[in-house]
Amino acid sequence: MNLTLPPPTLEHLCDLAVTITAPVEVGLTPAGFRRMIPITGGTVTGPRVNGKVLAGGADFQLILAGGTQAHLDARYVIELDDGSRVFVQNTALRVASLENSQRIMNGQPVNPDEVYFRCQPKLEATAPQWAWLSESQFIGNGRRAPDGVFMSFYRVC
Repeated sequence: MNLTLPPPTLEHLCDLAVTITAPVEVGLTPAGFRRMIPITGGTVTGPRVNGKVLAGGADFQLILAGGTQAHLDARYVIELDDGSRVFVQNTALRVASLENSQRIMNGQPVNPDEVYFRCQPKLEATAPQWAWLSESQFIGNGRRAPDGVFMSFYRVC
């Protein structure tokens, strides 16, 4: 008997363009090098979800592996076009060469093809019509730019 189930499919949920400001360098802790990147806003556009990223969130980063790995934990709120709000907790892994990692940390552009950036957003909806966001799994990919972060979220079907 074959116990392997078919792979899930992906449904494009939305694209995010998140604006940020200068990082707050926490420094070297026993766990690794920590940074906090304030989130100042952004846009959400897509076939299933549209709205804006509210200011006030942040991306908490733990830099490991000699600077080549960034373990990310971003928390922010999306306000949908109908006024409903969605809490987002997005964990991610970004892996790049030491040179590209340093360029990212210094706010310089890098070739996104040379960076592994994948995420697992968890969404918590406040309105009944958006309950399916809280009842689904999502994955995504991202690209870090000097002035922001660009991500695409997909529902795992």
